[in-house]
Amino acid sequence: MTVLRSALFMLLLSVTTVLIVLALLCVFWLPTRQRRLFVMPWIHFVMWLMRHLLGIETRIEGRENIPAVPCVILSKHQSAWETFALQTIFSLTSFVYKKELHWLPFFGWGLKLMPFVGIDRAAGKAALNQVAERGRQRLAEGYNVVVFPEGTRVPPGQKRRYKIGGAYLAVAAGAPVVPVALNSGECWRRQAFLKTPGTVTVSIGPAIDPAGRTAEEVNDLAERWIETEMQRISPHRYRHGAQHAETEAPTRSAA
Repeated sequence: MTVLRSALFMLLLSVTTVLIVLALLCVFWLPTRQRRLFVMPWIHFVMWLMRHLLGIETRIEGRENIPAVPCVILSKHQSAWETFALQTIFSLTSFVYKKELHWLPFFGWGLKLMPFVGIDRAAGKAALNQVAERGRQRLAEGYNVVVFPEGTRVPPGQKRRYKIGGAYLAVAAGAPVVPVALNSGECWRRQAFLKTPGTVTVSIGPAIDPAGRTAEEVNDLAERWIETEMQRISPHRYRHGAQHAETEAPTRSAA
């Protein structure tokens, strides 16, 4: 049954992705915010499929910690699940992502039509400036900017180096940082076809005020809160004490 449900989900996701991107191309002339809102019914539909077809429920903790002003969201990243879910938890989100995704048929085209922050991760220091410049613009426009500081999907119980780009943006813009811990990888593993029923816990931490702090300090505070919270929501992944060793090479971009 899990195989059948996963196959049907991927089929529906693929078909509706093509349809929503084609619809977006037809309304490319709309203002940016209107295009962003245009895709939200599809996002909610995908979340509905995850719940009713795949059996993946959502538990949200700490919703009261979401600021009333635009913020920088530093989130754990374990699967594609949160790329949909965070859009329904936080209003008007803008994601920081690698520009290479633009080459993907349909999905990449849709990204280009969204008010997101595409960066060249191979640009080193310039990538930080890209995040700061474009991210500040999105914050000023009222968007919450989502950054996955580990830079990629990381299996449950493991971690990679937290890149400083999101914290750098928060300090530059004077925007609060909201750390988010989640365990979506328990139901939807990285690059896995099979999705298993279960409940994903999303824990939203207290906002971190960047005033008087360096980007390094903000990044460290967010990392410590997220990784400590991960041990609480997924204790079975940390029974042997210390977390798994980091797997990321030190030459990756700081953004």
